Amino acid sequence: MIHARGLSRRFRDVDAVRELDIDITEGELVGFLGPNGAGKTTTIRMLTTLLPPTAGEATVAGCDLRTDPVGVRRRIGHVPQSGSAGADREVGDEIRMQARFHGLSAARARARCAELLGALGLDGLDRRPVAALSGGQRRRLDIALGLAHTPRLLFLDEPSTGLDPQSRAGLWELIRELRAEHGITVLLSTHYLDEADVLCDRLLVIDNGRIVATGTPDELKQRVSGDLVLFSCSDPETAATAVRGLPQARDVRFDADGVRFRTDRGDEALAALLRVVEPSRLTSLRVRRPSLDDVFLQLTGHRMEAADAA
Repeated sequence: MIHARGLSRRFRDVDAVRELDIDITEGELVGFLGPNGAGKTTTIRMLTTLLPPTAGEATVAGCDLRTDPVGVRRRIGHVPQSGSAGADREVGDEIRMQARFHGLSAARARARCAELLGALGLDGLDRRPVAALSGGQRRRLDIALGLAHTPRLLFLDEPSTGLDPQSRAGLWELIRELRAEHGITVLLSTHYLDEADVLCDRLLVIDNGRIVATGTPDELKQRVSGDLVLFSCSDPETAATAVRGLPQARDVRFDADGVRFRTDRGDEALAALLRVVEPSRLTSLRVRRPSLDDVFLQLTGHRMEAADAA
């Protein structure tokens, strides 16, 4: 659905995006992560034909980005971070107008509007001014505008920014439904790591204009640090013996609270630990999976929250 090689964008003396290689297959829901200024929005603007690349090539939804930008625009939907609905317009008018812009007949635009209002939880809001919508409703309207022409590929740029937790949860469910029920391919740019972890099949991490990692959330977590296992026993000697019986344990530390170590598979380590230690001798035992924040810290040198605050 997206195939890019060497995609780059330079602004005067600044390389905002540098030689990106991206492959996204049909039906994937891919997260695009990076700190502010890393190149996420510039990349999306190039892939949606809003900004010409200074180098490289890409095929988007089957059309060449440079030679057939009109074909790209016909096949994609784009929901920008700032939204696109006019505050003084009515909800239904905005959707119908967007559909007409994409070549739908007046009758089909009316039918498509009714479909989207029902599918996106906007029933009864056809005549409501956009300015009167809640934050969650307005974001759903933005997505409706991006879906007006039934695109094969949808770009979502920071879709849940500014939403309350309930609205975010509703938006997550909507994004899942778009992929599961309609087979839409989604590229989701987000700075919420929990959002990326819950929703995405695969992640692309960009920093300083370059892709620095790609993989499923679990693959990236395992690659960066592995699981953390913590346990304590009724006597220190039993704990020391237990660790010696776990060849996969690394970064072993003993402290007043017991023993902690890293391992690629915490579930397998727990099973092995229970084979070498009588359960009655264990006083505590737990596993902590690495978080995407741990991944982000190791890949970029700072946590996402710090990056957003910059």
